[in-house]
Amino acid sequence: MTENLKAPKLPVEGKRNILITSALPYVNNVPHLGNIIGCVLSADVFARYCRLRGYNAIYICGTDEYGTATETKAMEENCSPKEICDKYHAIHKEVYNWFNISFDEFGRTSSPEQTEVCQAIFKKIFENKWLSENTMQQLYCNTCERFLADRLVEGTCPTPGCEYDSARGDQCEKCGKLLNPTELKNPGCKVCQKTPRIRDTDHLFLELPLLKDRLEKYISEMSVVGGWSQNAIQTTNSWLREGLKPRCITRDLKWGVPVPHEKYSDKVFYVWFDAPIGYVSITSSYTRDWEKWWKNPENVELYQFMGKDNVPFHTVMFPSTLLGTSENWTLMKTISVTEYLNYEAGKFSKSKGIGVFGNDAKDTNIPVEVWRYYLLTNRPEVSDTLFTWSDLQAKLNSELLNNLGNFINRVLSFIAKPAGQGYDSIIPSVPDDVSGDSHGPTKKLADKVAAYIDQYIEAMEKVKLKQGLKVAMSISSEGNAYLQEAEFWRLYKENKSLCSLVMKTAAGIVYLLACLLEPFIPSFTLEVFKQLNLPVDTHVSLCDDKGDIDRVKRPWDIISASHKIGTPKPLFRELKDEEVKFYRKKFAGSQADRIVRAEAEAQNVAEQLKKTKVSDGNVKKKPAKSLNEVKNKAESF
Repeated sequence: MTENLKAPKLPVEGKRNILITSALPYVNNVPHLGNIIGCVLSADVFARYCRLRGYNAIYICGTDEYGTATETKAMEENCSPKEICDKYHAIHKEVYNWFNISFDEFGRTSSPEQTEVCQAIFKKIFENKWLSENTMQQLYCNTCERFLADRLVEGTCPTPGCEYDSARGDQCEKCGKLLNPTELKNPGCKVCQKTPRIRDTDHLFLELPLLKDRLEKYISEMSVVGGWSQNAIQTTNSWLREGLKPRCITRDLKWGVPVPHEKYSDKVFYVWFDAPIGYVSITSSYTRDWEKWWKNPENVELYQFMGKDNVPFHTVMFPSTLLGTSENWTLMKTISVTEYLNYEAGKFSKSKGIGVFGNDAKDTNIPVEVWRYYLLTNRPEVSDTLFTWSDLQAKLNSELLNNLGNFINRVLSFIAKPAGQGYDSIIPSVPDDVSGDSHGPTKKLADKVAAYIDQYIEAMEKVKLKQGLKVAMSISSEGNAYLQEAEFWRLYKENKSLCSLVMKTAAGIVYLLACLLEPFIPSFTLEVFKQLNLPVDTHVSLCDDKGDIDRVKRPWDIISASHKIGTPKPLFRELKDEEVKFYRKKFAGSQADRIVRAEAEAQNVAEQLKKTKVSDGNVKKKPAKSLNEVKNKAESF
């Protein structure tokens, strides 16, 4: 994860200035793989692509820290909301760091900057008279002396035939019905278990119906210009068809941004209102000149990445909030939305602890580039997709190992062979009597590669990340086919000049693959450039104004003759059946189930160790393995 050590980037006149955000992950739990592909990883791929192309881009994200869920989690763990946020912000940061997420700034919504920016936006909306007041009925606990948020109430589900006795105030987990706390039968406060009473409370509302014309004008224009994904358009239109209603922007909580209004000073802003403003406040932590990014729609393009459940907040709520200030905000141009990534036979679930979580991926010892590749090939762009261990194994073994890794290793290993068998690690020079343009197989490869590069750029510009990855991997397949057709091992003995052309071209394809795949699997690119003995910073580039695109379409001209490569070594390792079986069993059920299972296994090992009889004779005793050693052996990859 990029640390902000350099001077912050600002928009540059005459360049493409791209502001990229990922939905702010909620801080009350560890992110699972569905969360990671749904927002932060997808946005990271696009940010890396923008840098590869020489665009002036920044990637902003952070943890969403205010609201009921944080307060509830703090109660569960018997600590303060701030302590919960500190704990899980560090966990999120560690997970994203391991996944090589290249944020320019990864901040927090519990910062002073958030309070400052959020309150300033509120004051503008208030001055412009886009807010109204209304009285609501909420459950109030006399014992705790507080209004109870939805998740702080439990009772019996009112749905006929369900009557689940632990339904939450916002939703029944058994039948799935969305609820209001006042609908529950026999409601109880989760903190003290006493019965709350219904009490009136005043709140502020954003008058979305009054902003409807401005909002619809923005949506109709930008959804076309920005090429919004179909799922985003459908969700947004559904909201508009149902009719916009005033939305409450305040809550009776303590943990949040205080409302700067005398009558409502004991309330905070509703998380849906303040969380998207986090993009702005985190940018203000990145640079004091944040307005050059956020109030500069003529020169800045805003791309936002999220899961489908976040769409209305970004296409309806947040734009309405900014439009209500009557200031010249940089509104979202392009929205990229993912459906759900499901796990084996069910769904990933943070609340139930089902699936593979970010820290789990790290602990498997399966390399990060494998995780990134698998999640991105499986990115749920138009429909839900499924994570299975057998599919991860198949993609690693067939696509990464046998296709990509095999091609690169064949090329570099042959070049590294000593003179008489190879080129002694030196990129060969091509004699004047042969050229890529006149050699049939090489010219055919170059034409295909040129077409693939154009397809790659077209897909990535439209944020079709899965397609971009597929195109890049097709070049690897073409490289393998080229080696087979050219029969370089035969040419080395029979036609050295032509063999030099083939191997110089193939080395160029290795370089090209490392560039094209950098947005997807950056650690792979670092290793390939190390084996090519080339510095990544100066060579990973596909800029139009540097002539990079034209150069890589002539692969025999990419790497200079006489360049000495580094030491080739395999890039991927096979994932075996027994390992897949082990991981499937290890990550079955919920996290709670796994803890119980692990404790039982540990207890069993301890019992076995106690029962083990050690000879008191002259036989040398073997020290018993610790539980950690047993665990590490089982998990080694």
